[in-house]
Order: sequence, then structure tokens, then C-alpha cells
Amino acid sequence: MNYRRAEGKKKAGVHYALIPDGIELPVVDVTHQAFALSVTEAEQQELVDTFLHEGRPLERLPGPLRKLLLRFFPRGSTLARGIRRAQGTFMSGIDTYLLKLGPEMLGSTFAAPIDRQIAGALPALGVRLRLQDVAYMMADVLKPAMSTASARPLHFVNIAGGPAIDSLNTLIILCKDQRRILAERQISIEVLDLDDSGPRFGEAALAALSAEGGPLRGARIAFQHIRYDWAKGDELKWVLDEAHGKGAMVICSSEGGLFEYGSDDEIMANLNVLRTCREVLAVVGSVTRADSLTQQLHKTNGAAIRLRGLPAFRTLVQKAGWDVTRVVERPFSDQFTLK
Repeated sequence: MNYRRAEGKKKAGVHYALIPDGIELPVVDVTHQAFALSVTEAEQQELVDTFLHEGRPLERLPGPLRKLLLRFFPRGSTLARGIRRAQGTFMSGIDTYLLKLGPEMLGSTFAAPIDRQIAGALPALGVRLRLQDVAYMMADVLKPAMSTASARPLHFVNIAGGPAIDSLNTLIILCKDQRRILAERQISIEVLDLDDSGPRFGEAALAALSAEGGPLRGARIAFQHIRYDWAKGDELKWVLDEAHGKGAMVICSSEGGLFEYGSDDEIMANLNVLRTCREVLAVVGSVTRADSLTQQLHKTNGAAIRLRGLPAFRTLVQKAGWDVTRVVERPFSDQFTLK
């Protein structure tokens, strides 16, 4: 194949796929040593303390000068441009995905030295940990459910999922433990997202993972992108009705999406619809922390995230009839399971 920008330094055991503009990227597999993270509580706290102590240099500058430097900062840096594009809005699925690669796996065709610095910093590590946590938490929900219903279809409903890399990694984890059970069922990944580029890469990533030698080879997995605005939560119902009609079990996720950016009313509306579907086993996702670490990052990051914090989030979801049954605490976000 003629790639526009093929990756020339491929790593053994890692699979690669094209993003829509023709750049070849590695597909994150949290079970592979190139992406798997192991951070103890003590190590995590040390990283947080260092970040708080060193601060972010631009914070000390006057506002106008800081904005001027941020305008020129992205030059030559792919990751910095993505961060700047998210000022006052959402970070795209592809830009977020690049932060999940880590400094060693950034592409040789586009990454500058500053990109590797950004990818190695604590905020990017937090994004990588968030993905890994959500994937393993979904797998923990699904393992017992699949063992008692070997042929029942499985639907992933991924709200603002971009390439749905959390859903794909959940399947990779499950395939290592329960390949036979997965092979016996029809699986569907339904990505509910307004953006097109993230889901297009997700479909290419699934094809790469399903090819000969891939961790998902032999599994029957369909990938569907559904344009969805979470402000119109009622539109979620027909997706769930389709799963109900097939007798499928459903798991919903939103990693770095609805629960970090959405308003209280938008979260309530989506959770109310999900609660009406008895096939939904759980909702797994992330909520932005409201601590001093996150507040410090938010001063210069500028994305439209809501520093809600877990206590306020727990109260909110209880109003919609859900309980937080599991939490993993990380820098900048807490990952949770709702039932």
C-alpha cells in the first residue's frame, strides 16, 4: 500500500492503522509492553507533588503575554497544536488519541522533540492511565456476564468515543482470557460522536487488530459510527432499543467525554435513558477532579472541561438512579463504574 506518511520504525507486536489524513499510527494495546502502565500509589503521589512544586512556567506570566506565547508555542509541535485547538472547546478524538501513545510510541514521521516532552509529562500520563483503567474496569464487568451467557450478543455504546480505543482495548483484554466465549458471539461497537475522523481511525484500528496475528483475529466485531449530540439524550433510546431487539447485553462508556465536558442536565438526561434499558450492565467512564492539581492545569489548558469532582458527581448520578460502585483515583480524573 502507498501510505502518505508510513511509520518507518514499527515495533514488534504492535499493529498500525491510518488516520484519515494518511498518517500511520500505532494502535494502543494496553496489554502490550509498549503501552502498559504500572504506577504505584507512591509513584503517582510523587509525580503529583513534583508537578505541583514545579508548576507550569506560563502561569507566572501576565495574561496577554501568556496568550501570545501560546499562539506561537504550537509551531513545530503536533501535540501542542491539538491542545491549542481545544481552547474553550473539546479536544478532538484524534488529538486525544495522540496523547495516549506515550513518548516512545509517537510516530517518527511527525513527532518533534517537544512532542515527546508533552507526551512524557504528567497530564499525558493521566490520559494514558485513564484509558487503561476504563478498559480494565469494563472487562471486569463483562467477564462474569459473558461466562453465564456464552452466545448472547454484546453491544458497546461509546458516548463521545472518538476511535473507541477503550472499547477495543476491553476486547483485547477479554480475548486474552476468554477468546472462545468472544468468538461465539456477535459484538458491536457503536460510537456516538459528532466528529468523523476519530471513528474512521477506530474502524481502521479494528481492521488492523483483526488481521492475521492480531489480538482480535477471529472475533465477529462490527463497528458503527452514529452521529450523536449528547445534548439530545432522547436520541440515545433508539440505539438501546436496537440492542434490546437483539437480546444483547450492553455496556456503556464515556472515557474523557460526557462526564467531563457535559452539563449536569446533559448527564442526567443520558443516564435517565440508559436506566430505562435493562440490558445495560454498567456505565464506565471518567470524571474530572476538582483538586488543586487539576485547577493548576486548567489555568493554561483552557479546554471546556468541568471541574466537577467525584463527590458532586456521586450526588448527581444518584439523582438519576445510579450508584458509583467502583472508583480508581488518578491525576486529573477519577475513573468509575456506575450500576
